[in-house]
Amino acid sequence: MLSRLQKVGLNGFFLTLLIMILIAYLIPGLGADHSPVPWTKMIAIGNALIFFFYGVKLDPKQLKAAIGNWKLHLVIQLTTFLVFPLLVWFVFILVGKPAGAIWLGVMYLAALPSTVSSSVVMVNIARGNVPAAIFNASISSLVGILITPLWMELFMDHDGSGQAFDFIPTITKLGIQILMPFFLGLLMHGQLKTWAKAYGGYLKRFDQGVILTIVFTSFSNAFFDNMFEGMPAAILVVLGIGMAVLFLLVISVMGGIARQMKLPFEDRVTLMFCGSKKSLVHGAIMGSVLFPDPAVLGIVLLPLMLYHALQLLMGSALAGYFSKREEYLEEK
Repeated sequence: MLSRLQKVGLNGFFLTLLIMILIAYLIPGLGADHSPVPWTKMIAIGNALIFFFYGVKLDPKQLKAAIGNWKLHLVIQLTTFLVFPLLVWFVFILVGKPAGAIWLGVMYLAALPSTVSSSVVMVNIARGNVPAAIFNASISSLVGILITPLWMELFMDHDGSGQAFDFIPTITKLGIQILMPFFLGLLMHGQLKTWAKAYGGYLKRFDQGVILTIVFTSFSNAFFDNMFEGMPAAILVVLGIGMAVLFLLVISVMGGIARQMKLPFEDRVTLMFCGSKKSLVHGAIMGSVLFPDPAVLGIVLLPLMLYHALQLLMGSALAGYFSKREEYLEEK
């Protein structure tokens, strides 16, 4: 279990994430807007470089090899960007939504694209369709740049939180910071792929460093502006339990869809894991654009961080379960 958790991301990085939040709590002025450190510019440059290197590392041949299974790809993208948000929305209609940025954070989580690395690793452990997982996780990252802001425009216009959202300027900013660097990296794949492979470990640490910076500055501003003042610890406990229930609910719904479609074992596993995962990396990067107030961003990211940890813990256990169950192995 520990080995699996390390592969999918629940390792020293997540511990460091918690440490950064602690530092933000102890010294909020260091990462707040009035700090002499140009955090905003550093984050913008970091975002662009992350997606440039992501484009460099993405092999177009792998995408072409997997594109034929269009039915599976369509279902995975629909579950990620339609079923997941509608499911969360329906649950909130039944039980009532919490107020303010917590509500936005849960809906933002639901509207995000899938993860790349952990989805592929877990599909591999569970004996699923790895090429399809690579294709869908990669495409999800790009589709999310358009779909996630569309969902958030809807939520933020009608949630009563007072958060403003300008769709066209936001998409333009995301295009400059994310899409342009990504396609530039994709064009340079042939020239830089060997270099990127050789320095893959350093590039991963760079990605993590940018995410840590976003989380640190967001929570610094939130603590500095007393955004968490008056929020009881019980809310965090309830939110954590809610995220665990949400993951199990989504997995169950995805499994039900896969059974109704009579998908083969490999595709069923791929749908369940790719459709239920949400990306902390993309959440932090897009959040820095969608929520320009860092103090609000800190609260918005809270549900995502809890879900991120739980999806790694519970998803890893579920992947091991699928890999060992005799009926699944016989079906395969």
